Amino acid sequence: MIIHKAGSRPSQRANPDYFTGEVWQDPIISAEAPARLHALTVHFAPGARTAWHTHPLGQTLHVTQGAGLICLRGEAPKAIHPGDTVWIPADVEHWHGAAPHMAMTHIAMQEAVDGSAATWLEQVSDADYGG
Repeated sequence: MIIHKAGSRPSQRANPDYFTGEVWQDPIISAEAPARLHALTVHFAPGARTAWHTHPLGQTLHVTQGAGLICLRGEAPKAIHPGDTVWIPADVEHWHGAAPHMAMTHIAMQEAVDGSAATWLEQVSDADYGG
């Protein structure tokens, strides 16, 4: 058993190659094999968002604060709010982030295959973000 005490792991700035705007991440778990669960709390400043990406086994998002947007490739962005839980199936191109004028925090949960939990694609354009 491993207990990670609250405050024992520092917040990390999200990699700007995969995010637009100010995004911070707090680890929840990166389970050791044979488990493959990865979960983190992600804090998006207003207008901040992920790049387009996929997950080999899908992703679950649970919004805890603020107002956000999520978008599947070829569709218009959809609003998400605290208490909403979103399931994105495996290998579906999508992005998610904060609303234009309000921050958003969610818990992101995904499983890794061969050590990879995501495939990152291009940044989301302002046109795609605006719908």
